[in-house]
Amino acid sequence: MQTIVRRPTPVKSVFLQTLAGGNCMTIEEAFGRILKTVRNNKQISQEKLSLISGLDRTFISLLERGLRQPSLTTIFQVANALDERPEVLVKMVKDLLDENTKD
Repeated sequence: MQTIVRRPTPVKSVFLQTLAGGNCMTIEEAFGRILKTVRNNKQISQEKLSLISGLDRTFISLLERGLRQPSLTTIFQVANALDERPEVLVKMVKDLLDENTKD
């Protein structure tokens, strides 16, 4: 009898299922949706967020589209620029992911 050893899947490659149509949402995509929503609610352009946060506008665009993973430093820079607490943004991302994985 052969023993099968299951190795943990790296977090980067784990995709979370959403309710609608079986689409997948990555942590990066969830962060991007939250970032864009908060930025739009505060009526701040990507350009203005870029100036306030010290991040390049194209990088902010990549974050919002879920094409880049934010570092802890980036999360703090964006949160401060949006006048939000970093843990609030992270909780919003977690809540979005949780909402999209309910059975």
